[in-house]
Amino acid sequence: MGIRNQKREILERLDSKTLDAKFLTEVEQGLNCSPFEAEAVLEVVKEVYFPFVDEHCAKAPPGKVTLVAVSADEPAGKPVVECEKQTVCLTVHRGAQDDQIIQKDGPAGFRQARMADLCQEALSQGALLTREDLAYRVFFVSPRTITRDLSLLRSTQSDVVIPLRSTVHDIVPMLTHRTKIVRLALEGKTMTEICQSMHHSPQAVSNYLSTFVRCAQLAQKKMQVGQIAFLLRRGQRLVQQYLDLLTECQADANTTYHLEELLRLGTCPGGKKGHGRRRPHG
Repeated sequence: MGIRNQKREILERLDSKTLDAKFLTEVEQGLNCSPFEAEAVLEVVKEVYFPFVDEHCAKAPPGKVTLVAVSADEPAGKPVVECEKQTVCLTVHRGAQDDQIIQKDGPAGFRQARMADLCQEALSQGALLTREDLAYRVFFVSPRTITRDLSLLRSTQSDVVIPLRSTVHDIVPMLTHRTKIVRLALEGKTMTEICQSMHHSPQAVSNYLSTFVRCAQLAQKKMQVGQIAFLLRRGQRLVQQYLDLLTECQADANTTYHLEELLRLGTCPGGKKGHGRRRPHG
């Protein structure tokens, strides 16, 4: 057996998480064609469309970065190159508050302050980051530096959940984790209460609830699980759990009320309860 070339393996994993690689996989699996044929299709698409796409492409908001990561529904241990990918948009720099963190604690303090939220933000969009993603796509440091940051975070903030692909088995199962957040909203918890209870950022919680609301809306149109999963770009297991939760909550007056509020608002209320309307008991 030959000696493993770890640097080459890292480059291959990173190369498999690009838009080109995602497109090739979609074409190969969707059209049942060979890698050679998929490459040919990609080149034609680039030649015909890219000049116009580049010219009119919208600029990313300040502080944001878009990258391709492994779908959260993929099992641990599966080779990255064979995994389904998701494109996620992450908020790396939030503005003045992060400027203050950098001034006070330096680059290491900034990384440690943002790492958990970035991983949660990716998960809320259906993907799990890796140490390599954080190192080579977000912070531009070595994976060893990211490992040291993670070790320090876990030793000083044991209640912080950092959902990385490599630690997925150390956390509450991802699907249960997501549906628990939705369940809290259906019980009438505010955004602030959910964030405090689940150690999530408001944006991550909002993304979970937005996906649930879209799932519920499509279910009202009598769409099937597979159709909803395809339209929302989410796994069928997650969609099925959301639909089961939807059926469950419709049997209770209190959760039905909050479901209607979610469908009306698209998310749950912010810091304070009530918002001028009386909540039903129960």
